[in-house]
Amino acid sequence: MYSLKHLNKTTNVNKTNNNNNVNVLKDFKVEAVKAKTANQGNDPQIYVVFISLLLDLLAFTIILPLLPSLLEYFKQNDNSAFYRVLTQSMQKFQQLVGAPERFNSVLFGGFLGSMFSFLQFLASPIVGGLSDYYGRRPVLICCASGIALSYFLWALSRNFALFVLSRFIGGLSKGNISLAMSIITDVSSEKTRSRGMALVGIAFSLGFIFGPMIGAFFAIFANKNAGPWFVSPSLLAFTLAIGDLLVLLFCLRETLPKEKRIKQISSSLSWQLLNITSIFRFSAMKNVSKKQMNALQIIGLIYFTYLFLYSALEFTVTFLMYHKFGYTSMDQAKMFLTTGVIMTLLQGSVVRNIPESKVKNYAVGSLYLLVPAFIFVGMASSTWLLATGMILYAISTAFTVTCLTTLVSKYGNDDQKGSVLGIFRSLGALARSLGPIAGSIAFWCLGSKFTYVMGGLLLIIPSWVLQRSQL
Repeated sequence: MYSLKHLNKTTNVNKTNNNNNVNVLKDFKVEAVKAKTANQGNDPQIYVVFISLLLDLLAFTIILPLLPSLLEYFKQNDNSAFYRVLTQSMQKFQQLVGAPERFNSVLFGGFLGSMFSFLQFLASPIVGGLSDYYGRRPVLICCASGIALSYFLWALSRNFALFVLSRFIGGLSKGNISLAMSIITDVSSEKTRSRGMALVGIAFSLGFIFGPMIGAFFAIFANKNAGPWFVSPSLLAFTLAIGDLLVLLFCLRETLPKEKRIKQISSSLSWQLLNITSIFRFSAMKNVSKKQMNALQIIGLIYFTYLFLYSALEFTVTFLMYHKFGYTSMDQAKMFLTTGVIMTLLQGSVVRNIPESKVKNYAVGSLYLLVPAFIFVGMASSTWLLATGMILYAISTAFTVTCLTTLVSKYGNDDQKGSVLGIFRSLGALARSLGPIAGSIAFWCLGSKFTYVMGGLLLIIPSWVLQRSQL
């Protein structure tokens, strides 16, 4: 009897030791991969993410130059109550702020953009939390499938309601951006993370350079009198989205191993992810030190304030170029192409090589740089001063989001990175949904000079807060 008990005890001890050895071996392998990545460069999965994002953003930006023509199509071909109610509401807003009637389509496009961003605000933290439990790959594939479906519905839309539904589904599926950042965080060390985040910035820059150019091509050469002329660009966007889905299915491996995931889905999903106050406080984060929580809240608030003011300028500068300088659509396209090229060059050279210890300093400097950019744009009475402001704007943009994302990715436990970056991305989406509305009201009610100068001065606050913070 004693021998049997002793044998069982010994067997159990051996099993425990074996399990411990297996866990130690897994941790050792993870650290070895990270060390190898730090010594040799970026993990190959980062380039898979880059290709995926580039395809996604090219598809996403094709529609931007087409919005005025799309709205004109629905104006002529849709007599539904849904379209009439929205049109009347937009006309009331246009009259309230005093904007000329010719800008109705721009304001309508801004409304659709705000709706899209608000849906991202709702979806991003939930998607990030789900990825902490199920893994990054299956959730990212679901997002990519939803995005592809949205473009397919756009191709089928013959009334405004179906078109809005397609944008609604697309907005809810746009959690793929925060998931891409989570994957980069999973496979990189703190020393190499800025390189990966810079690739996200490059994907954005390239997408916003070439996507609108493709859309403009369709806008110029499509026969607007030949029925639903937008089927071709929508099917191109759908094809790019399917390409993105195939890349994820066949090239992306899971980057969050099961042993590093949260054990209960309730730990990542709660009502706090739908509560604005809780999102600003990062309340869904559990078992995080007070110091880390304070850092998350500071960076999140800075990011929200920055993007709120930034998106207001980004949206209303179209009004400024047309109203004050008489720029045509082609003139504006040349200006935005120039800023896009500057951002791409900087992100591909300087930003991706920022040392870990200097990330905060670059973030602070880029925020301060946006102050004179706003002021120059607002005070511009010549094309040269406007161009100077826009170039400073481009330089600042190349650094700010990448650096702030790199900073925030340092905080939270390994099984919470999806939630951290989801909430962070959600704050940016909320800012982008509110900024264009506030910017339009200020631009038409208070004037461009006051709007941009005040926006620049207000940006001193988050710049100073970040500079003084102990991160």
